[in-house]
This record gives sequence, C-alpha cells and structure tokens, in this order.
Amino acid sequence: MVRNRREELYVTVPSLFRCPISMDVMKSPVSLCTGVTYDRSSIQTWLSQGHNTCPATMQILPSTDFTPNLTLRRLINVWIQHQPASSPGSTTPSSSSVTKSEVVEIVKSLNGEVDRLSSLAKIVEFVKCSGENRRFFVNLSAAIVSVVGVLVDCDVVEVCEAVVAVLDLVVSENEVKEQLNKEILKSDRKFLPKFLLILRKGKLSSRIQTARILEFIALDADSQRKMVEEQGLLYELHVFTSTETNRFAIEVGLSTLIAVSTTRPAKKELVRFGIVQTIGKILSGSETARAVVEKSLKLLETVATCTEGRSAIGKGEECLSVIVTRLMKSSKAATEHGVTVLWSVCCLFRDTAAREVVGKANGLTKVLLVMQSDCSAGVRQMCGELVKALRVVNNKDKSYSKSCLASYDTKTTHIMPY
Repeated sequence: MVRNRREELYVTVPSLFRCPISMDVMKSPVSLCTGVTYDRSSIQTWLSQGHNTCPATMQILPSTDFTPNLTLRRLINVWIQHQPASSPGSTTPSSSSVTKSEVVEIVKSLNGEVDRLSSLAKIVEFVKCSGENRRFFVNLSAAIVSVVGVLVDCDVVEVCEAVVAVLDLVVSENEVKEQLNKEILKSDRKFLPKFLLILRKGKLSSRIQTARILEFIALDADSQRKMVEEQGLLYELHVFTSTETNRFAIEVGLSTLIAVSTTRPAKKELVRFGIVQTIGKILSGSETARAVVEKSLKLLETVATCTEGRSAIGKGEECLSVIVTRLMKSSKAATEHGVTVLWSVCCLFRDTAAREVVGKANGLTKVLLVMQSDCSAGVRQMCGELVKALRVVNNKDKSYSKSCLASYDTKTTHIMPY
C-alpha cells in the first residue's frame, strides 16, 4: 500500500513545460525569434557560449533577442499550484533512477568494468535528466577523461556510440569542448578512428552526434588540420552529408564540413569528392530548410576561395543556376554567401562560361535587386562588379538583354545599371 501511495504521488510533467535544453520545468520561459521557448537561464548560457543558432531547430538566429512567454509562465504556475505539496514531481520534475553517488562510483571504475555499455547508459540517463545533473557530471574529477578513455581499446560500435551520446549531452557545458579538444586532438592517443567507425557503421542519431562533437572541438587551425589528415574522416563527413535525407543530419554535416575545411588541402579534397554537385543537389530541393540553404552556400563560399573550387563551381551549370534562384529567396546571410560565390567565379576567376550560365538564369536582374536590398557594403561592391560582367555577356544577346532589363526596370527604376 505504501508503495502504491508513493507511485500515485509522482506526476507526469507536460513536455511543453520542460526547457528543451535543461529538460527541467521552466521557471522563466522566454521565446526566440524561431518560436521555440526555453528557460531564460538555459538559453542565456547557450548564447553566452558564442552560439548563433536555435538549439532545438539549429536555425541561424537573425536576432538573439528573446521575449518572455507570459502565457506559458502562467500555465506552469497554475499547474504547480495544483500539484500535491508532497509530490516529488512538483519539486524535482526531472528525476533519475541513477543517483549522484552512483555516477561518482561509475566514473571511478568505468575503464575497469566489463559491462561498460551498461555503465555508460546509466551516465546518459543521469546527464539527460537535467542541467544540474550535467553540471554535476562535468565538474566531477576526471569524468570527461574517463568517458573518452573508453574509446582507447574499444572497437565495439555500440560502446563507442554510448560514449558519443554522453559527450554530445555535455559538450555545450562550460569549458567541455576545450577539454574534449585537448583529450581527443592534442593527446598522443588515437581517438579519431573511433569517430570514423561511428560515421561508417553507427546509427543515424549517433552519426549526427559524432559530427556535432567534431564541429565543437575544431577550435583552432591545428585541430582542423589533424581532423583533415585523419584518413577517411573528411570523406565520410561528405558521404554523410550527401547521402542522408534527414534535414537535421544534412545541416549538422554541412556545419562540420565548414568548421574543418579551412585549409586549401581540405577544400581541394572536398572538390575531388564532389561537394559542388552535392550542394547543387541540396539547393535544388523544393523543401530545403532555410538553415540548410545558408550553410550550403556558406560551404560553397569556403570552397570558392581556392582555384580548384572556383573551377568546379564554374563547370557546374546546375549549381550556378540554383544559386541565382536562391538569391533574395532565403535569408540575408544566404543571399550574401551566394553573391560572393558568383563574384568569385564570374569576376575573380573570370569564367566566361559561368557568366553565360548566370546570365541565362536571369542573374543580372537578381544581382540588381540584391544591390537595392539591405546588403553589406562589400556585397554591394561585388554586385556592381557582377553587373558589369553580366552586362557584357547579355549584350551579346540583345533580345535577352532587353527582357532582362525590362523586368529589372519594373522593380528598381531608381537604380541605373552600369
């Protein structure tokens, strides 16, 4: 009877009342411009760490301002008032069957245990429960070192996936990514092959977590170089990005490629793998998410900084056409990335064939419209140079030139073309 009575005291917390970051009942709910609501303290911590994305949707935030969600706050307060005073659910809505003392013992003996998968599963359950639990775990002496250490002599995919699951849950906590960078990339032990193993054989959720961790720990040029030099890692990241249909997987893959592809050898390798064709295919999708468009064009801009990249983009008619199509149809950031790519190929590289493709895709009109928009001074200057280059091409076809400029005159008669 006592046991049944205790079970009755536990209540189910509505998922709407939990913060997507901490999983605790929100005390001060605030909403971002994406419409997702978080607890104020959790989202402030996220933004203070330098993130410019919405944690739940991974969309790039045009503004980091948030608005108090007073309606949800009232609903939460009413719900709390109607819970039994002695209910554990009213005071600790995010409870875990794993205690802090158990976690301490697991960390101490983790690398000596036979059933490490079970131990890691308990850690995942504990840190997943609340922000308080995550902070407790990362502050434990040698907790991160012990978890990462499991990878040293492990070739079992499921165990490696469990390690990545723990790391992914805590990587956003204060100073964890720096610690992971030191353990994984600055030590003499070979950890990157284990991440490669997951990218090749792991389940989708684990592959997403792996890519996200790699993005987080690519903190400096030396770290990025070490990742690129790991045989097969850059290729698998490209395969992951190009073959997955899951929108979140594609976005994470693009983000990681942007983070690690800062050197010319990395960019050349991506071009060899077919990244231009991959991005052209992604951008051609009718339901491609805004964040995916932004990151696709950002990666193209990165690749376009090397000769091989500009040459590949210039030869990709489909890619060039879809870039023109995407101008002014997505975010300001996406448009500016797109203009930079077109300028790199048509002006910097002086690819006449690419100019013709852009011109036929109504590129002159689009570029003139971008010039009129609220773009940066640098992008406006690139637009001016693009207009000159595209006019030369379009003048070869008077009928096309007239139709192009006619469509432009109906929209921006106060700007005279060069």
